[in-house]
Amino acid sequence: MREGSLEAPTRHRIAWEDPDFTDRGKTEAEMHRIFDICHTCRRCFNLCDAFPRLFDLIDNSESGELDTVAPADYQKVADACTLCDMCFMTKCPYVPPHEFNVDFPHVMLRYRAVERREGRIPLQQRELVKTDRNGRLASMVAPLVNWASDRKNAVTRPLLEAAAGVDRNAALPKYHGPTFVMRSKRSAPVVDRSAPAYGRKAVLYATCFVNYNNPSIGDATRAVLARNGVETAVVYPQCCGMPQLEQGNLPAVAASARRVAASLRRWIDEGYDVIALVPSCALMLKFEWPLIVPDDAAVEKLAKATFDISEYIVDIARREGLAPGLSPLDGGVTVQLACHARAQNMGQKAADMLRLLPQADVAVIERCSGHGGSWGVLKDNFETALKVGRPVARQALKNAKPFLASECPLAGMHIVQEMEMLVDGQSVPHRSLHPIELVARAYGIPGAWSDAEARTSCQTQHHATNAA
Repeated sequence: MREGSLEAPTRHRIAWEDPDFTDRGKTEAEMHRIFDICHTCRRCFNLCDAFPRLFDLIDNSESGELDTVAPADYQKVADACTLCDMCFMTKCPYVPPHEFNVDFPHVMLRYRAVERREGRIPLQQRELVKTDRNGRLASMVAPLVNWASDRKNAVTRPLLEAAAGVDRNAALPKYHGPTFVMRSKRSAPVVDRSAPAYGRKAVLYATCFVNYNNPSIGDATRAVLARNGVETAVVYPQCCGMPQLEQGNLPAVAASARRVAASLRRWIDEGYDVIALVPSCALMLKFEWPLIVPDDAAVEKLAKATFDISEYIVDIARREGLAPGLSPLDGGVTVQLACHARAQNMGQKAADMLRLLPQADVAVIERCSGHGGSWGVLKDNFETALKVGRPVARQALKNAKPFLASECPLAGMHIVQEMEMLVDGQSVPHRSLHPIELVARAYGIPGAWSDAEARTSCQTQHHATNAA
């Protein structure tokens, strides 16, 4: 028997259509097997709250071993998992192909599928992750929704907490009336035919977050790609299903995979690359969907054609070279590498992209923000999300760079909120930017990323350094 593995991690198909997959007894037996291995190793103790909860349950049990932990308590461990995949990708020495066959995130996913089958996922949580319905409705009355969801609104946030289970103190994303898809139909940036990468074509999978909550990421992507000679189109059939995956709703994820893959297939056949604008969605298209619907040819083709946006820009730089005209980002940038970008196993592409800028000064934080998608805003989880993400906020304050970036917009928002809490009312970055927005800024392209609030003043840096 080998002690650990030096081989690349591999994953098995997710057998969600097998009745055994949602059998509670068999699922708890597999959890027991994996938990016992985790207990003897404990290498993941500092990744998230799932492992401390597991180890506390064992250490405080009658025998000090897993055999006296009640299976009913396994739920406490599963509830703390955000499916970030970091234990699988970066820590665990026993993942497949090792004979111990440990895939902690996917056994947590299986447990949630059991809970869903048994009707244990609360209604308010099931409604919260219907991102397309919620996004369409909220975008129709965006100013009103943004006013009501502002965490400083002492009237509406307690009501939202009671109705939806969203912690009244959690920062929530804003909505935009004109969605990214609407904006893309109004105008398209002029493609620079003299750019080295001229001839490339890419279709942008807008993602629910960029479409409804942050069109600026999409605008910046199209503008940067046009400057580099890349023709773009925008497509958004529906959400990738990551929010449903977090709740174990695998039938819904499979339906999303089939519909989106079928919609994007013709673009791939016409020679377009596919770019996902948010790391969680890129992870779904590249890795999770092929495990959930392994026999769908369109899903397989899409997985091979998909790029994360940072990955795509780095590929242009490596193969053809970037178009000229980039200027330095005065003072540098702190970039947090999102867990779902790291889980794509493609390297530090966001940092690599920012290092392409002149006089690049890039500080990298390779640690989870603690947000976990819809998980981190729930009342039962928000304090845990803050605890997990606090080291990231401390490091960002210590770096004291004028720009803060994260590939995951929700993670960036969460980090800014944590920074505000740590400096006790002093000024911190008004918002986090996506790395592609900083590339657009470096090109001098006007947009939401180029305003004064996109960077921190020198005075703020002084406060932040002292606070850290």
